[in-house]
Amino acid sequence: MRLDRFLCEASGLTRSLAKKALSRGEVTVNDQVVKKGDIKIGDQRVCLAGRLLSLQPPRYIMLHKPQGYISATQDEVHPCVLQLLPPELAAGLQCAGRLDVDTTGLLLLTDDGQWSHRLRSPKRACHKTYRVGLAEPLADGTADRFAEGVMLHGEPKATLPATLEVITPTQVLLTIQEGKYHQVKRMFAAVGNRVTALHRLQIGDIVLDAALAEGEWRHLTPKEVASIG
Repeated sequence: MRLDRFLCEASGLTRSLAKKALSRGEVTVNDQVVKKGDIKIGDQRVCLAGRLLSLQPPRYIMLHKPQGYISATQDEVHPCVLQLLPPELAAGLQCAGRLDVDTTGLLLLTDDGQWSHRLRSPKRACHKTYRVGLAEPLADGTADRFAEGVMLHGEPKATLPATLEVITPTQVLLTIQEGKYHQVKRMFAAVGNRVTALHRLQIGDIVLDAALAEGEWRHLTPKEVASIG
């Protein structure tokens, strides 16, 4: 790992602040002042202003997101999902994928950037399942259209095949393989319907814990973490 990245992850500094600390000579590696952030760090002793730094184990959190919260670290209009966690836990966490402000359900948070990237990578096609409320009864043939892929406004090609399971005429389960902007809402708009409620139930093999009320969270189990391989 590069020294500048280690500083950010071990101290919580931004990249710009880490760079300034290096240039001021505040960083030592094995008691020697180092001013370049591109050197590789293994098991050396790294200190910032005399304080020994160490990396904490990465954290993986499952959150049952309520309506009205934004999946971001800060926002001027809506409260952020990190405000639902204790401040000492929230520090340094990022959303591994997002949910719209009016969407509820499973949201994953972590400080492991590589794990988050694997989860969100289009190449991995990590499936996501949503419970969807509709304004109008589901039209005949919608499941077949979704299975074939539908064209969304402004997109150059059709969506990947999706699976639709009917619960009631106006409530369905939809499983998609992508994460395009407002994808579920746009898919139903493309077939002449409108989403009135959206709740994410599952990402890959990670299922929203039924014991979690809205706004509650828990750490992922080792098996859940490993499922995003």
